[in-house]
Amino acid sequence: MPREGFGAASLDGVALRTPQGWASASAARDDWRMAPKHPSEKPCVVCGRTITWRKAWERDWDQVKYCSKGCRGAGLGAADMALEASIIHLLDGRARSATICPSEAARAVAADQGLVDEQWRTLMEPARAAARRLVNQGQVVITQKGQVVDPSRAKGPIRIRRDHR
Repeated sequence: MPREGFGAASLDGVALRTPQGWASASAARDDWRMAPKHPSEKPCVVCGRTITWRKAWERDWDQVKYCSKGCRGAGLGAADMALEASIIHLLDGRARSATICPSEAARAVAADQGLVDEQWRTLMEPARAAARRLVNQGQVVITQKGQVVDPSRAKGPIRIRRDHR
């Protein structure tokens, strides 16, 4: 029998043993292409952004908690916990479908910490991170223009509301 090229077409018609039983080589090839490339994604414990699996973390994936050296160094502090509590408290005081801006939580925590004037702005990114952590816990959703968005990819103004699930 003349030898065909080394491409995938040369495997058609050949049966391969798979964990599910016998399959054609082309079916096995298609299954391999559709298989997930990484085990999973998970949120950073500090900022709540999605951590994408990397080959370098193959052995340590279960221990990976932080998305960056910055998050590892920063950790979660009292202000972060206060921002989460403030978001929940503000939402509890409103209708179930009402939303809040992260700046409301930042201003409330800044007032409790004795920050004055525009110093509450330093708490804006931590307030957004607190909202992302609450999304990962299933307590709230983040919206833009009334639509629920992925918190890891949201750019610009956001609103926070209770999760209706």
